[in-house]
Amino acid sequence: MSRLVVVSNRIADPRKAAAGGLAVAVKESLQRTGGLWFGWSGKIRDTPDSSPEHNDVQIQTAHNVTLATVDLSQQDYDSYYLGYANGVLWPVFHYRLDLANFDTRFAAGYRRVNQMFARKLKALLKPDDVIWVHDYHLIPLAAELRAMGCSNRIGFFLHIPVPPPLIMAALPEHEWLMRSLFAYDLVGLQTEADVTHFTHYVEAEANAQPIGTNELRAFNRTLRVGAYPIGIDVDEFEALANGKEGRDMFARMREEYSRRRLLLGVDRLDYSKGLPQRVHAFRELLANYPENRNSATLIQIASPSRENVDAYEVLRRQMDSLCGEINGDYGELDWMPVRYIHRNVARKRLPGLYRASRVALVTPLRDGMNLVAKEFIAAQDPADPGMLVLSRFAGVAEQLKEALLVNPYDTQGTAHAIQKALTMPLEERVQRHATLLKRIRDKDVHWWSSTFLKDLEATPRSEES
Repeated sequence: MSRLVVVSNRIADPRKAAAGGLAVAVKESLQRTGGLWFGWSGKIRDTPDSSPEHNDVQIQTAHNVTLATVDLSQQDYDSYYLGYANGVLWPVFHYRLDLANFDTRFAAGYRRVNQMFARKLKALLKPDDVIWVHDYHLIPLAAELRAMGCSNRIGFFLHIPVPPPLIMAALPEHEWLMRSLFAYDLVGLQTEADVTHFTHYVEAEANAQPIGTNELRAFNRTLRVGAYPIGIDVDEFEALANGKEGRDMFARMREEYSRRRLLLGVDRLDYSKGLPQRVHAFRELLANYPENRNSATLIQIASPSRENVDAYEVLRRQMDSLCGEINGDYGELDWMPVRYIHRNVARKRLPGLYRASRVALVTPLRDGMNLVAKEFIAAQDPADPGMLVLSRFAGVAEQLKEALLVNPYDTQGTAHAIQKALTMPLEERVQRHATLLKRIRDKDVHWWSSTFLKDLEATPRSEES
């Protein structure tokens, strides 16, 4: 059996508890037959780029998995990671052209680091390795590997959404990026909508020709594209809910909020998550449905994210102001409408918080998938489940049709959906939850990784394309 080589911007030690999503799937896939996980160490070197030890590969062994990491210089970190990956690709792929900084130095740094990654990785590869590259940081990696003579099967999975063709075309480097994607053999996207956007883009901009189901021909290469919605480990998350920390959190929440109904949001502090719109919708709920005053409490967890980027500092100040205004206008001595928490909450405690909540608000303006929605479903008591209010612009909405789907820009409509969730009869909640739970079980994280890798293994090697 071929060795699996996983490449991602950051790696996780398989000996430690995984945080979910990519880490869970990759750990399982690598440990099955042994493999290599390659990526950035997370460290920034003080030595200059010309130093002999700059970008040396650090090797560790974790059971039957080899971990290979490289450090970045400050210049590379600023241009590749902060500048292009998070200052250009992230906002553009989330439809926020107004927040992108199209500095040509960033694109040069992005390509330079991908070339360096390819050079370091190529020295570690075996002829029959199967390579699985992850996310927007590493779009051109396969093209750089091909230029160095690599003919291995290489698959790519994009964890963020694909924008419509005209938004994609606003990227000054869009032609180069899309040509780079054709160096892969299989490209996995989160949703069928993403596949449609990508297909329409390459047909319009590169005159790509469909040659079969989910196969496109352009740049003298054949590329297979498909939707592989990432999932969670449902059994593992249910076990966390029934574990000591999960049960303790549930008991504490039920005791502290015994006279309240909890609404919950769990997000990174990111402009794609629709947090201000969510708070406005909660304010509309209190204004238009006064029975919720002194009754409903919104707990909004917004964990820190890229705090050295100006747009995030602006968002943090906005959230501080909005939550303070609601508490000032509607709060009582014994009731605050919003509990806003700007820090991380331990993963083992989250299932108890999910289960204690009557409603989860997962209302991003745009999201590749959003696993919080699936975690909330997995953590519920099937006999008395909470209800999910879900943005139609989250990738997960393609799967979770039985949630209450909303347009997060429509704050009145979202408030109405929250009220419907709070007043939904038990029988309807049970029926909806049972269907939602089956959906996330059928396509869990194990299905995601095994299906993608099976399809990649079945894809002809590059020289056969």
